[in-house]
Amino acid sequence: MSVTIPGFDEHLIKVDGLDLHVASGGEGPPLLLLHGFPQTHLAWRDVAPALAHRFRVICPDLPGYGASAKPEGGHEHYAKRVTAATVVALMRQLGHERFSLVGHDRGALVAFRAALDHPDAVAHLGVIDVIPTVDMWESLAGVGGVFGFHLYFLAQLNDLPERMIGADPDAFFGHFLDSWAAAGTFDAEVREAYLAATRNPETIHAICQDYRASAFVDAAHDGEDRRVGRRIKAPTLAIWQDPGDMVLPFDPSAIWHRWAPDVRTLMLPGGHFLPETQPDAVAEAISALLRRT
Repeated sequence: MSVTIPGFDEHLIKVDGLDLHVASGGEGPPLLLLHGFPQTHLAWRDVAPALAHRFRVICPDLPGYGASAKPEGGHEHYAKRVTAATVVALMRQLGHERFSLVGHDRGALVAFRAALDHPDAVAHLGVIDVIPTVDMWESLAGVGGVFGFHLYFLAQLNDLPERMIGADPDAFFGHFLDSWAAAGTFDAEVREAYLAATRNPETIHAICQDYRASAFVDAAHDGEDRRVGRRIKAPTLAIWQDPGDMVLPFDPSAIWHRWAPDVRTLMLPGGHFLPETQPDAVAEAISALLRRT
């Protein structure tokens, strides 16, 4: 039996020539939730039903991930600017010209870009356990690069990552599921659903393209926006994991305050996958964000 978000319908919606796999449920103001690496829309399986009591919640698989189509061509087709335009088009196709948007990890980078590029569409912005791409690359130095090794590896401009991951995708993607959260975060069925979604060679290639775009396209877009002083207009929530004894190589609060004049921040224990380790706290924080004007 496949894992689903309780009470949500699933369907394919063609947007900009891509079939996007979308789960949706609830009634009320529209809320778009975007997952991260190496996951699918199932990352919101505990958060989305709690929010569906008050909101119309839409949870797609990002282009290239899960059951959504994989954009063809070079890595520039995976730029967050391109993906942001796609998810905005998805919401418009569903009848939502203006909506709230929350993302985790890679999905948060898409959400950030959507809020900058489409300020009239994004009413509220939530980002979970990520900082903008340009700030992330600038913060990685010394031993910090050890923890972010995948950022360099996946971005290689040849097929080496695809070939190496393809030799044992479960070991590669399972490493992040197992090391970025406490033991027991994912039950066997959910963990298998994530691994099954990443075994497809086309998905492996798409994920590499996503990371290549971050290195060679997204950082330039962010850098130019920072140079000209573009800022997020929407009320913003920035959540990140409590690092415990580990010293972060950056100050996420300071970084998000530079990008978003109206930002509130929250630190939670539980590792990287906070929508799954702290679903109640994340759902409540999102609800509080959406109450802001």
